[in-house]
Amino acid sequence: MAIAIARCARATRPSSGCRSNWPSSCHLFLHCLAASGLADQAREAVGNKDWIVHSQAVGDGRQALRYLAPYVYRVAISNRRLVQCESGPDGLGRVTFTYRKSGSQRWRAMTVTAEEFIRRFLQHVLPRGLQKVRHFGFAHPRTNVDHAWLEMLVTVTLNSVYVLVVAAPAWPVSPPPTCPTCGGALTYQGFLAASQERCMPTDTS
Repeated sequence: MAIAIARCARATRPSSGCRSNWPSSCHLFLHCLAASGLADQAREAVGNKDWIVHSQAVGDGRQALRYLAPYVYRVAISNRRLVQCESGPDGLGRVTFTYRKSGSQRWRAMTVTAEEFIRRFLQHVLPRGLQKVRHFGFAHPRTNVDHAWLEMLVTVTLNSVYVLVVAAPAWPVSPPPTCPTCGGALTYQGFLAASQERCMPTDTS
């Protein structure tokens, strides 16, 4: 039912009889419930129930950061964790992969249907246009902040000892030219001036 409501909410506009002071999401949700004939069931099952809100502190976010960090530059599952892909007795595909429980170092094997495996994998696919990582401030690629100055500020803020080493920056050394045929390094042998005929402009009249 949730999938049907979500599809209806994308494709259907609310009716003109809805109250205009409600958010648009409520318009779409109520309209889709009425169109599917589930409005009365939803009011009886949800509207007349006493809800108890339970909230508690979840810490400073380190556990969430530890969980999300591996997904920043990697996919949800690597190929080496895929153990077997075969057809089941009911004609549906079966995928066996290895996983590791949170807080455990032992790898376990799990077998699910191909449809369930795809469903789990697509939960880690970001919507189009959503950038996974954004860098702000001094971490932005176009920042003009001197990293040595930033390092000094962080060190002083943490009451640590900052050692200032004054030295001239090293000149960048460009790699020597290489031979396009064998790839070996080319050495400078001399300078050959262009001939007089090659230096004369060409008459194109």
